Amino acid sequence: MGATELGYDCCETLIKSGHNIVGIFTIPKEFNISYSPDKPVTNVLFKDFTMLGKSNDIPVFEVNQNIKDHYRNFEALSPDFLLAIGWYYMIPAKMLNILSKGAAGIHASLLPKYRGNAPLVWAMINGENETGVSLFYFSSGVDDGDIIAQYKFPILEEDSILEVLLKAKTASVDILMEYVPKIANGNAPRTPQNHEEATIYPKRSPEDGLIDWSWDATRIKNFIRAQSKPYPGAFTIINEKKVTIWDATIISE
Repeated sequence: MGATELGYDCCETLIKSGHNIVGIFTIPKEFNISYSPDKPVTNVLFKDFTMLGKSNDIPVFEVNQNIKDHYRNFEALSPDFLLAIGWYYMIPAKMLNILSKGAAGIHASLLPKYRGNAPLVWAMINGENETGVSLFYFSSGVDDGDIIAQYKFPILEEDSILEVLLKAKTASVDILMEYVPKIANGNAPRTPQNHEEATIYPKRSPEDGLIDWSWDATRIKNFIRAQSKPYPGAFTIINEKKVTIWDATIISE
């Protein structure tokens, strides 16, 4: 289950490495979700899975808001294991109960830190110099299941969000290549999260990119580089005109 470039690359890697992918569930670029009832949400990291499925004889199912409508399709595939990367809907327990090997996902943080939405963006805004990806089993909550494995990588001072996204992609592919065979064999690690150390961050919208010039220079720079392309960008208002700022350099007087 996936709808982003990260999910696509991970799925393609698993196919090429010989894993039997029996079905792909994806979400359109603009989709409906409960937290935005008035207008569709746009997935700026969207990737179309259609041709990947067709070229590998894998059925592709498009989901828009109600995944429960696809229960029969899911059941007919008789999957052993579900992997969700770049997915936006809660997966109902009725589907999860079909899976003999369980369900897992990749979250772009070192859980339990940065649970929730846009973890890489929030980490950069907060000035973190290290983050990573977590492969974890699903549970009834959000991003709170047992950890299978984590890979760390640095956030360098000169990195924009694009460089950090690329690091997350590399780490995600590597972690899957090492641990999906262990999941299949039933000998993957399983470490409960320390929920007392959890931090949870909310979703972000383009309007959240407004710069507050009362912040110190370092925070402003981090805020700008965390939302640079492929995201909509940080911005300010000059003479009633919106001006997007893609990069910043701190200078000393």
